[in-house]
Amino acid sequence: MRRADHHPTRRRFLEVAGAMTAAGLTAGCTADSARPGRPAPAPRATPLPVPATGRHQAGITLPQPAQPHLLAVVADLGAAVAPGPLLAELGQAIRTLTAGTDKRLLGLPPGDLTVTVGVGPRLVRMAGASLPGAADLPRFSRERIAPRARGGDLLFQICAGDALLLPVVAAALADQAGDRIRERWRQSAHRGTHVSVGDGLTAPRNPLGFIDGIVGPHTAAEQRRDLWLAGPPAVAGGTLAVLRRMELDLPRFAALSAAEQEAVIGRRRASGVPLSGGRAASGPELGAKTPDGRYLVPADAHVRRAHSSVVGVGLMLRRSYSTDEPAPGLFFISFQNELRTFTSTLTHMETSDALLPFTTTTAGATFLILPGFDRRHPLGSGLFG
Repeated sequence: MRRADHHPTRRRFLEVAGAMTAAGLTAGCTADSARPGRPAPAPRATPLPVPATGRHQAGITLPQPAQPHLLAVVADLGAAVAPGPLLAELGQAIRTLTAGTDKRLLGLPPGDLTVTVGVGPRLVRMAGASLPGAADLPRFSRERIAPRARGGDLLFQICAGDALLLPVVAAALADQAGDRIRERWRQSAHRGTHVSVGDGLTAPRNPLGFIDGIVGPHTAAEQRRDLWLAGPPAVAGGTLAVLRRMELDLPRFAALSAAEQEAVIGRRRASGVPLSGGRAASGPELGAKTPDGRYLVPADAHVRRAHSSVVGVGLMLRRSYSTDEPAPGLFFISFQNELRTFTSTLTHMETSDALLPFTTTTAGATFLILPGFDRRHPLGSGLFG
């Protein structure tokens, strides 16, 4: 696979090498390691493997909770390349990589590695113009997206508990594809520690300090209704993904008082409890008011403007990750079985969502996440077989 960007400069190589060296030195100078004779901390248990095959691709609802590290690679397919054979090869490579039998892993244990593959609107339209996933993501306000950071033909969402795996697996997939694809853009990101929000659910904090991803299609019934595509047969078991990379104006948000920040979001920062009261896992009571008639959840609070009942759409399975490069911010992924679930929500937010002025979107795309696969039914065979 050819990369669209230039080769790293010598200065950049030295900066990265220096950072790695510094990280290694820091790791060797912890309080524990400085005390002779003190037992080393017990190693963490190896994460359980996640099956790559099944009705749905891994990396969406499995594992639960999601792994902390993510690398999204977006690529374009060569004009003369047939998608079917390439996807079948990639599916086989994913099976060997997640099983730990692929020599391109360089001996690294795969742990909870998942690789999720999606195809962009252009490829979907090749299979059928009326299929779910054939529509491009529209443009929205507060975007500053370079042409190469918008859209794409293929998505590789690589997730793992071990961050070291991500570039190794990306290189293996690039090796498998060869010159048939050209990388368009990529984004690495990570999630914070999960905290309990009640009802057996957990969620991580986002870079703004708030617990994120509390509301979603968590039950099997909700996922059948709002997450998975029921048909047509070529896409049944798949879903639609939206990716958005956003820069965050963290200094300006941090300058607000805690109460002002909570009014922007509509939840308590420490606990995730809605400003209307209740529990973190429960939805906000949007009609609740103070004795003088003011909404407890402000009219422009994010949880109100993005609430599915207010917008009139289904639930999204939302994942937010923290980014360091190219700027501090948020990498947002949502999974839903109708693109309008996302587009209608963001359109409604654009009118008066208090959170949007702190964001600038710098990359975006939508993909049909292919149905699951196995030995008898190769990846993408329903669509391009």
